[in-house]
Parts: sequence; structure tokens; C-alpha cells
Amino acid sequence: MNQSFTYEAKGQVLIIHLPKELDHHNCRNLKYETDLLLAENYINRIVFDFSRTEFMDSSGIGILLNRYKQMTANGGKVAVCGVNAQVQRILTIGGIGRLMEHYDTREAALMG
Repeated sequence: MNQSFTYEAKGQVLIIHLPKELDHHNCRNLKYETDLLLAENYINRIVFDFSRTEFMDSSGIGILLNRYKQMTANGGKVAVCGVNAQVQRILTIGGIGRLMEHYDTREAALMG
């Protein structure tokens, strides 16, 4: 079971491919790794790709909100794609639904 994150930079867009489970164990790594990537690259948009994700807890919400605040403070944007019904429910409860653009696919999010 792959619990790691993979990252893809497309110009000024950073795509973060999330693992099957997004919880407090791996959110620390995500925060640390994205801090480094954002420090080293000019990124004005982050896309969180949930297409492999089946579970997310409140620390996942925390990381999304943290990145959202960081990006919007610098005039950037955050989007999510590939969200299943279960994760969507968590995003809605966490108030993420209204803050970020939602796309069905990674390709659509890149165009967005």
C-alpha cells in the first residue's frame, strides 16, 4: 500500500497526488515536502489530486486549509480533483467545498 505523495510541477502549477489514506501520520510529511517545493519554485496554483484517496481525517482538512491560506495570501489558487463521495463529504463538513475549485479530472484542473 503506497502511502507516499507524488508531486508534479507544470509551469507554475504544483499537482500533489495524494495517497490512499490522508491522515495525521503522513500529513506531517506533506506539509514539510510542500514547504520545500513552494520555497524553491514559483507556484501560483496547487491542485490536490484525490483520485487514489479513500480516507481522509481532520489533519487532511488542516493541511488543505493551511495551503489555501498560504496560496491566497500570495494571490494564488488551490483546486481539488478526483474526489470520491466519501472524501467529498469530509471536504464539505470541513468547509473546503466553498473555498476551492473542484474538477473531475487532473486534466480539467490543469485547464481550469
